[in-house]
Amino acid sequence: MSKPDVLIMGGGLTGLLIAYLLQREGVPSTILEARSRLGGRIHTMRPAHEAPLEMGATWLGKKHHHVLNLLDDLDIEIVKQYMGTKGFYEPMSVTPPQLVDLPPADEPSYRIAGGTESIITTLAAHLDESRIQLNQPVKAILKTGTGLEIQTDTDCFTSDIVVSTLPPKLLVETIQWSPSLPNELMEIASKTHTWMAESIKVALTFEKPFWRSSESSGTIFSNVGPVTELYDHSGNNRYALKGFMNSAYQTVPPERRKQLVLEQLHRFYGHKADSFLSYRECVWAHEPFTFTPYQPPVVPHQNNGHPVFRQPYLDRRFLIAGSETASEFPGYMDGAVESANHALSQIIDLISG
Repeated sequence: MSKPDVLIMGGGLTGLLIAYLLQREGVPSTILEARSRLGGRIHTMRPAHEAPLEMGATWLGKKHHHVLNLLDDLDIEIVKQYMGTKGFYEPMSVTPPQLVDLPPADEPSYRIAGGTESIITTLAAHLDESRIQLNQPVKAILKTGTGLEIQTDTDCFTSDIVVSTLPPKLLVETIQWSPSLPNELMEIASKTHTWMAESIKVALTFEKPFWRSSESSGTIFSNVGPVTELYDHSGNNRYALKGFMNSAYQTVPPERRKQLVLEQLHRFYGHKADSFLSYRECVWAHEPFTFTPYQPPVVPHQNNGHPVFRQPYLDRRFLIAGSETASEFPGYMDGAVESANHALSQIIDLISG
């Protein structure tokens, strides 16, 4: 097999990076992305003339060497997450929030300069646009005598090698297979935690960072909620607060969630919270191309990095990649990069064989 036709399911960080790495090896590939946008769980919203808002992957650390090496290769900078020296702590509903000193961070967090989406747009810019197909959710995969047949809502593709970058649970529960995948793989994948699936991210933009004073803070930790964590999300003289809402509010209507967030911020900032320019949110449990409900519930990172995901199937023509499959930092951007590197080595081995 030489220079096979490689098809990649998913245009998130892992999928785009696999295509980028294959291109450097002279191996063509095609990406099928279910959404109308690239990025997957990297999702940067950009309100006009306001701070970019990360509704998906946001932070990395110095220990995440796979993604740091990639950012260096792509000439993309990182910036330290601004925390300030004080933070609000809300231990219970019957006492007011407390402004407390924040200890120095032994392992500070960093963000990607210009927004996490920068890594997606940079990778995509290196690829042939005609080989990236949006709005193509895969419905079925069939093994034929010469390769694999991939069916979507509107098209049918054939390929020598197929690489999935979908969350394993989504992969086995939303796609029809012929022949069926091994029972062990199906069972483990169905009980694999999908990173960020329970997250509700909320963000508000502001004209001025009023929280950056000695008597306030953009860092909030709350046991009361509905927002459990909030952070300063400003950049390039544009200002925002972004954080996580308790996942129990998934079924609450959007306008009610917004109202609850503002009511909570009044406890910290008073009527200054009403000066927001825009409110954005993302309920990842409502994203059908990321999440499918757990039965029974699983714990965070359950089965992430399991060896069953790191071997080929369907006569060595079907590979599984994606952040949840990584051997290091599964569920994080670093894991997404590590899994892409592993998939590349698998593809090269198949070509060489």
